[in-house]
Amino acid sequence: MRRLAGLAALALAVAAPVASEPPEWRPVDAATGQWREVEALEALAEDFPDSGSVRLRLLQPLIASGEGARVLEVLHWLEERGYVFSPAAREQIPRLIGEKHAGPAKALLLPDADPITASEVVARVPAQAGLVESVFASPDLSTVIATSVTRKALWVREDGNWRKVSFPGANDLSGIAQDTKRNIRWVASSDIDESGGDGDLFNGVIGSSPLIAAPLHIAVPAGVTLSDIAVDEAGTVFASDPLGGGIYRAAIGESAFSPLVEPGTFRSPQGLAPSADGARLFVSDYRYGLAMIHLASGEVSRLASDVPAILDGIDGLWLHGAELIAVQNGTSPMRISALALSADGSRITGVRVLEQAHPKWTEPLGGSIADGALVYVGTGHWRDYVAGELVEGRETKPTEIRRLPLGSARGR
Repeated sequence: MRRLAGLAALALAVAAPVASEPPEWRPVDAATGQWREVEALEALAEDFPDSGSVRLRLLQPLIASGEGARVLEVLHWLEERGYVFSPAAREQIPRLIGEKHAGPAKALLLPDADPITASEVVARVPAQAGLVESVFASPDLSTVIATSVTRKALWVREDGNWRKVSFPGANDLSGIAQDTKRNIRWVASSDIDESGGDGDLFNGVIGSSPLIAAPLHIAVPAGVTLSDIAVDEAGTVFASDPLGGGIYRAAIGESAFSPLVEPGTFRSPQGLAPSADGARLFVSDYRYGLAMIHLASGEVSRLASDVPAILDGIDGLWLHGAELIAVQNGTSPMRISALALSADGSRITGVRVLEQAHPKWTEPLGGSIADGALVYVGTGHWRDYVAGELVEGRETKPTEIRRLPLGSARGR
């Protein structure tokens, strides 16, 4: 779910030194979103050194204060990580920075990114489904299930035919996750498009299975809006609130979520990926980067990177072997990356760009991993809707579902 525009910035740091303790994750008040003072933003960049959005926010005040050399540092940081500005920005920045620094600035502004196209279309969700947020697919693709935000229903393809599946009282449906051991499929139900609507609609997650007669419901506290969900080996369901900034969990058999991380800890938490050993939960905070929650204590720390990387702008997040697979629709170019984890899982040690700037994308969104491939939404339509309604002049469109082979891990 892309809720925040990817901005970004830099601090001419190359590989971060390996720390003996994971860096602390510092909660950020929402008011910092309005900060423009260079000192405050530089402090924020120290706390979140792999956030492109923080670095980008530094550019305007640095340019305004005539700090040309420091602007070049930010541009160098972004260029090293493959950030591409729009054509308009590439024209304006050298002009704004001043004649002395215009030439070096131009050299640091990358041209349009070369597309990397490695996926194929495996399904098209009918236009009647409206705004599709995520998709689950069986390994052989015989079953494909898409969640609809605006229709508050699932679209299920079996035997090549699509059918609509509704749950009584469901709200907008977004994240979807499969508990394979217990054959339960969970889907998030919340007012994720902020359309308001009927206050009696269910907020939480809904579980369904051929083994149970009626859907299961796990409710969230009042005022919580769920988006992404994940299930660990023990059957625990985790859910993120991108509007309130909290993370919630419910053990198997429970009917209500409890806070794992209090609201306000994150700015906009989205993708979730439980570690294989059940000890940690990896979280993508859309504006600031990657974090990990130590499940025994609830402690939150930052997932540091040993290599130059942009770790914000991540929507979907999954663990695949020793890599985190990240759909980055909040950076430029949009891309899908494989982030190699250190042996102890506390750092990023390498980055593979699996796909980027695909000419058929609108924006990539959520999906699922099976049989060594990510099946994901390739043509997200969030920009066509406001508060659950089509923008004037737009029309509903089919949604392309793509399959991307993940290959073997090789860092860079």
